[in-house]
Amino acid sequence: MAFSVSLKTNSLIGIVVIFHYFFVSPCFCARKLTSLYQPPPIALTYHNGVLLEGHLPVSIIWYGQFSPAQKSIVADFLLSLNQRGQQEKLSSTEPSVSLWWKTVQTYLKKAGKRKIQIVPSNQISDESCSMGKTLKKSQISELAHAVSSKSGGLTLVLTAKDVAVEGFCMSNCGFHGSDSKKRSAFIWVGNSETQCPGQCAWPFHQPIYGPQTPPLIAPNGDVAMDGMVENIASLLAGTVTNPFGNGYFQGSAEAPLEVASACPGIYGKGAYPGYAGDLLVDSSTGASYNALGVNSRKYLLPAVLDPSTSQCSTVV
Repeated sequence: MAFSVSLKTNSLIGIVVIFHYFFVSPCFCARKLTSLYQPPPIALTYHNGVLLEGHLPVSIIWYGQFSPAQKSIVADFLLSLNQRGQQEKLSSTEPSVSLWWKTVQTYLKKAGKRKIQIVPSNQISDESCSMGKTLKKSQISELAHAVSSKSGGLTLVLTAKDVAVEGFCMSNCGFHGSDSKKRSAFIWVGNSETQCPGQCAWPFHQPIYGPQTPPLIAPNGDVAMDGMVENIASLLAGTVTNPFGNGYFQGSAEAPLEVASACPGIYGKGAYPGYAGDLLVDSSTGASYNALGVNSRKYLLPAVLDPSTSQCSTVV
């Protein structure tokens, strides 16, 4: 069973942008008015299934060419999820990766589950692309199982910029799936640098559709990798709360609305389609971000649905 994270500039965004453009104002300076709109509350239903909890071993397979610097961006994000360590240097109120993760953990607490502790496990580099550079979704599952045979673990399958995956750039930027027998899960996300950065690395690249406003500067200096972190975060939130298709979601089990996919394109307060929201800006680089991580990292993380308010919640 697999669930995807939709393209950043999906048809819904296109429809709302068109409505805004023709019926609200042709001027893009009307942010204050549009930000006053509050979407109706959304409630995700818990279907009494197994959730990921406790110590969660996370393995990574780097499929294709990734530089050490690119790998460290993802690795530091995973380390930043754990509250212990990161919060020793940050106050509990500072916008951090672990504060974002705390909202996701609320779903586990609500279901009577244990808090998750991310445990980095093995990493494998398949630079020669042993299965070729054009992959079907079923092959992503095979790669995940080859990396980790542990029960209850999570594997990230990350494909390089020159690897084409079924559905990538056409219907999704990544997806998560599982093996119910082993009680293990996996997440796949592709590097969109040469294929569709306007779809899977927005707002760090101009979108294909909608207002062509200048893209934001990526906080880690790599548009595609910062985009990958956005998608990894979104899918990670969905994976731990709905790993086997019977956790928290709304709608059809085959195409569920999950914790992060319920809040597309929202990264800060005042966000609306085509505008990521009011974000923090690094004074030295001009990069936009909303969460601090370990090793002085800065990230842009998607909004998640807060179960206590039934509204999309951001860390800034």
